[in-house]
Amino acid sequence: MSLLHLVQLPFVASGLVVGALVGLTGVGGGSLMTPLLVLLFGIHPATAVGTDLLYAGLTKLSGSTVHSLHGSIEWRVVRRLALGSAPMAVVTLLALKYFGAAHGEANSAITTTLGVALLLTSASLLFRPWLVTKSRPFFERLSDSQIAVATVALGAALGVLVSISSVGAGAIGVTVLLMLYPKMSTLRIVGSDIAHAVPLTLIAGGGHWVLGSIDWPLLLSLLIGSVPGVAIASHFAGRVPDRALRTLLAATLMLVGGRLAF
Repeated sequence: MSLLHLVQLPFVASGLVVGALVGLTGVGGGSLMTPLLVLLFGIHPATAVGTDLLYAGLTKLSGSTVHSLHGSIEWRVVRRLALGSAPMAVVTLLALKYFGAAHGEANSAITTTLGVALLLTSASLLFRPWLVTKSRPFFERLSDSQIAVATVALGAALGVLVSISSVGAGAIGVTVLLMLYPKMSTLRIVGSDIAHAVPLTLIAGGGHWVLGSIDWPLLLSLLIGSVPGVAIASHFAGRVPDRALRTLLAATLMLVGGRLAF
């Protein structure tokens, strides 16, 4: 069977749209793709998470390359995040292997965690300006070493959340980074967050590959749409006003997250 016979146009279109959202806002990879696969296409939750993780890693690799060429990545922040996220991703994957990622209890845990992660993502999108403003005096008083520890802790939390649900590295990560680094531009925060998501999602996705929860034809279709989508949209990330887009995303994620979590 040729590669063309494995390509499915609905998944190509889905990858294109979600990839563009990732490039524009740093949000939308797991937050939209995983629930889209589960609720609209009926993909098994473990398979949706595993496939989406590899999809997100490869998609954000192209977005990270564009941001790197534009000089909009703070590699110091990326290293701190990865120091926490990489080991916690491995620990989480070992736990999923122990409990059986495709079994009923683990499947229920994945779905519930996905729903909660989407609700947190929605809240971070809606209340980001308020959270950043209110937290600014506190975080500006912290030393660089304290900020470094907090960044590693954020990475550890994202490592667990992303490995289970494929959600969190975008909106949640960007919101907390804006709080931790108030003097850093939003564009550099988004670029750094996307760069950190590459190793995290590839490690987590590789773990799900070992667990057998990857649909390769689905992954191929998503990548055909998403790689050009995120690369093109990343060029316009600093120029597109995204308040209305974020509000729409937040409302959508709140509805979907509520359905999955409860």
